[in-house]
Amino acid sequence: MIEVRQLHKRFGKVEAVSDVSFTAPDGSITGLLGPNGAGKSTTLRMLYTVLRPDAGTARIDGLDVVDNALAVRRRIGVLPHATGLYPNLSGRANIRYYGKLHGLRGTELERRVDELIAELGIGDYAGRRAKGYSQGQRTRIALARALVHTPANVILDEPSSGLDVMATRALRDQVRGLRDGGCCVLFSSHVMQEVAALCDNIIIIGNGRVVASGTPDALREESGRDDLEDAFVSLLAQAEAL
Repeated sequence: MIEVRQLHKRFGKVEAVSDVSFTAPDGSITGLLGPNGAGKSTTLRMLYTVLRPDAGTARIDGLDVVDNALAVRRRIGVLPHATGLYPNLSGRANIRYYGKLHGLRGTELERRVDELIAELGIGDYAGRRAKGYSQGQRTRIALARALVHTPANVILDEPSSGLDVMATRALRDQVRGLRDGGCCVLFSSHVMQEVAALCDNIIIIGNGRVVASGTPDALREESGRDDLEDAFVSLLAQAEAL
């Protein structure tokens, strides 16, 4: 479970995140939805301990992301917006390296790497150097890397960016599988179709603030709109008018 309370983050004069609070439960897919620059990625970076909040708290399975950063990292798997693969290593070597960082060794490590390669359908290119991969191939290897230690919480930053239709569909199936396995899945997106297809709960962020939250049906009801995209636009407009 991920719990966020009154997070703030400022970069100079720019207040990127202002008083953001929400809960992402286990066994559920929670989406952070908002326009570009809304504060989604900054919020996620604070959760996976790359950025330190200026104020507020965030907890992963009860562990504070500042006070217990190392323990938090053991509880999360992260797919950042930039996959950050080592280009001269093969996909398999990238996954294996992260497994070692998480303490996996020997036959346990090799079994887990083989398991992920099979589950994610990446066997055809896992032995090749990452510098020759397509965007979809990089994303799948990065997802395998994020899952190598079987984390209870998975954080995805715009996971379908740059993917074609078939790769996007495959990624959605994988995310649903994580949810069905009991994981807490939190991801950011500005793609309404992706959010509508995946999310059990949605947090709408605008100008660094949470402007609305709830199930897709609850947001439609709150906005008085039948279409989720129309509901999103309406709720953002209402918040900006306040």
